[in-house]
Amino acid sequence: MGFFQDLKEDLSMAVDELMSDMDDDLESPEEELLEVKSEQSTAAVEVNEDLFRAAVERLDENVDLFQEQPEESKAPVKEPVVAETPAAEPIVEEPIPEPVVEPPIIEESIPEPVADEPVIEERIPVQEEIIKEKEEVSMQDELIKEVVEAVETTTVETELEKEVSKAMAQQMDMELTGEALDETAVITQGMNIKGDIASRGSLEILGNVKGNVEVLGKLSITGALDGNSNASEIFADSAHITGDIHAKGSAKVGQSSVIIGNLYATSAVIAGAIKGDIDVQGPVVLDTSAIVMGNIKSKSVQINNGAVIEGMCSQCYAEVNPSSFFQDISK
Repeated sequence: MGFFQDLKEDLSMAVDELMSDMDDDLESPEEELLEVKSEQSTAAVEVNEDLFRAAVERLDENVDLFQEQPEESKAPVKEPVVAETPAAEPIVEEPIPEPVVEPPIIEESIPEPVADEPVIEERIPVQEEIIKEKEEVSMQDELIKEVVEAVETTTVETELEKEVSKAMAQQMDMELTGEALDETAVITQGMNIKGDIASRGSLEILGNVKGNVEVLGKLSITGALDGNSNASEIFADSAHITGDIHAKGSAKVGQSSVIIGNLYATSAVIAGAIKGDIDVQGPVVLDTSAIVMGNIKSKSVQINNGAVIEGMCSQCYAEVNPSSFFQDISK
């Protein structure tokens, strides 16, 4: 604000000087007046230019000073306004409440759950009948299932089947009383038969048979037979037989054959092993490889060197009876 006031004062002084000069020159004549006015005007212009330059320089200096001053110096300092505050009331301290001590928590024992008594539902008679029918149907279904399972898992013959098998056996026996046919049936090596076999011709067993065999012709066994056999003639070679052998004619037991059972025939040649009694009404020949564990009854016995016998040997079918012979001598 000081800068602008000084500038105003300088300008006013310059104007006053110009006005005074112009008043002094009015007393001269008109020509001089014109010259003086022109000179005064040029002088005034020069003076005004000098004053203007001086004012500008001064203005620049003040501007620099104005920029260097801090903001606090630029703004007018105002006196702080003190607000009248009402008188503070006295602070009354409230008493601090004492802490409340909570009583200890006592855990109450939870009672054990009591099992509910079974609820007995009252059934209507109609409902009871329906329930009984359902139970009977379910029992019948179970019985049917058990019967079906028993039929599927068991192979027991019924009484009717047994009677039929007996009737067939009797019929075969009646048929076998005639003459033998000139036919030969063969049971191959890879064949397994379970059941009885009857034939009016001859039979060769190369496989395995589990059952009784009865033929009118010859019976040749080179496989395995688990059952009794009955034929006009029997020949066993490298055979395994479990059962009694009945031959109307001769019986031949080849080497490497094993028989567990009794042998009945009119004549016998044995080169294998027999565990059982031998009852032959004709001659019996035991070869060097024969092994017999049992009693022998025959008309005559030929035992070759090397044969082994464990049992009694009796020629009860011989023409001469030893006991009657010695009785006659003693008399």
